[in-house]
Amino acid sequence: MLPLCLFVGSLLAQEPAAPAAAAPAATALSIPHEEYQLDNGLNVILMEDHSLPQVTINIWYGVGSKDELVGRTGFAHLFEHLMFMGTTRLPDSGFDDLMEAEGGWNNAWTSEDATDYYSVGPSQLLTTLLWMDADRMEGLDNAMTQEKLDLQREVVRNERRQTSEDAPYGMLWVELGTALYPEGHPYAHSVIGTHQDLMAAEVSDVVDFFQTWYVPNNASLVVAGDFDSSELKPFIETAFGSIPAGELPERPAVETPDKPVEQLLELTDQVQIPMTVMAWHSPAALQEGDADYDLLAAVLSSGRSSRLYQRLVHQDQLALEISAYQFSQMHSSIFMVQALPTEGHTVEEIEAVVAEEIAKLAAEGPTQAELERVVNQYRVNAIGGLESLDSRASALNRYHYLAGETDYLATDLARYTNATLADVQTAAQALTPDRVCIARVRPEESDSTTQGAE
Repeated sequence: MLPLCLFVGSLLAQEPAAPAAAAPAATALSIPHEEYQLDNGLNVILMEDHSLPQVTINIWYGVGSKDELVGRTGFAHLFEHLMFMGTTRLPDSGFDDLMEAEGGWNNAWTSEDATDYYSVGPSQLLTTLLWMDADRMEGLDNAMTQEKLDLQREVVRNERRQTSEDAPYGMLWVELGTALYPEGHPYAHSVIGTHQDLMAAEVSDVVDFFQTWYVPNNASLVVAGDFDSSELKPFIETAFGSIPAGELPERPAVETPDKPVEQLLELTDQVQIPMTVMAWHSPAALQEGDADYDLLAAVLSSGRSSRLYQRLVHQDQLALEISAYQFSQMHSSIFMVQALPTEGHTVEEIEAVVAEEIAKLAAEGPTQAELERVVNQYRVNAIGGLESLDSRASALNRYHYLAGETDYLATDLARYTNATLADVQTAAQALTPDRVCIARVRPEESDSTTQGAE
């Protein structure tokens, strides 16, 4: 039974970022922490910060939609909801009630690659937060019922309706995976899953999913904030140490596609303005080339001086808005350009100009001034983004999971500060017409339009 440094300040005090060609060495940058493992395989990361009487608990489980079985899509996200439905010791809404009564709050998210749960509260709430997370890690399956499953299944189905089916352009993001990845690929289906698979879920499926993936040797616990590590370690051992490790399934090797399954995806929706998304397969998160695509995206669309904004919005006035970004994932990423045309213009016109501007970058590369701008911009945003306690806690778990090395901040930033003009040019050269998937959403014809056509 379970028992009932000021990092950012030191960073911001450094000299302002120099141009990319003379960027200061990133080796001095770090998120001070201590890391160790319990005998059951739970990874523990402790980060003391006494600047505020506050703590953050961040537990990252190494399971996402990529790990779902055929016919059971949406399970990882469904389970994110079920994790807040109570245990034998803390039934019903007890998890939230106990936390919020003492000034704490919590949230969670699910991606293709992982599921992350985090709780924040005053320092005196720390042991309570840890006890609650250990309690549900140990015994959530014993308290699972049909009533809980039915309730949260409908919550998730409504979320799918609100965020995908009834949201403008929402179904594009559901359908894009099947256009980019072959059938059976872990990224071929969306995180939200299908109504059919969610309705097919049984209590036994939920229990099996929990017992397979929600085990200490598939989790990493970060405790950050105002506490004393020497006093906290015995409590963590007592709370989590007796939870048995699980036997994790052997994950098959994942194919890294080079080209999409479909090069053109045409959809209609109840929207007034069409939209285009141009998507290419790109390097996996934190792997060689991943950062170069972040920088390429910034050269193309970050700020009013970026190439696509200047050409499509300012000069030719073809687009209402334009954005480019690298969507980084564990096994393979997606580089995307997204745009809405102005009245009287088409998505095809935008696609032609985007292809032209990418071809220019592929042939000539970016300018030194462009590279310096986007590198400095990224460095400032990355460091500024680590000001909050919970963002640093999340970063530590992300590095542990994706890089296999928690002390990775300096290496991560160096991927950007050490990037060259040739690196960004090489990234652009891979965005060839034969590798692109173009997904278009066009307005549905209204009844009056259809009647007029007849």
